[in-house]
Amino acid sequence: MTPRYPRTEPLIPDELLAKLIENGRTSEERDGFDPFPVVTLFMADAAATWLFTEAYPEGSDMRLFGLCDLGMGCPELGYAMLFEIEDVRGKLGLPVERDLYFKAEHRLSNYAKIAHHVGMIVT
Repeated sequence: MTPRYPRTEPLIPDELLAKLIENGRTSEERDGFDPFPVVTLFMADAAATWLFTEAYPEGSDMRLFGLCDLGMGCPELGYAMLFEIEDVRGKLGLPVERDLYFKAEHRLSNYAKIAHHVGMIVT
């Protein structure tokens, strides 16, 4: 089935993906690494939000790490595969989008603390 709203450009541009991969390498080398988030993804027609700090290449895909909130009131730190996020569609068939205006103000641990307190990611 062809998506109703096909993607015309990558969900995460190369320059942001490079920063995510760089953070992933640093995280593997340094204990306690707490980077600033690089990218926020969201669904316009659902409550899901992702706040990613790191990426790890796995074959032709990327395993992303960050704060994940599927809109059920329990955001958590974890991993997601980029291809799965790219394939997700909401109730209206809309794809996941990147927040073009997101600029991290806090390190990931602070976003996680706030999200656990209020039950959702707050940017």
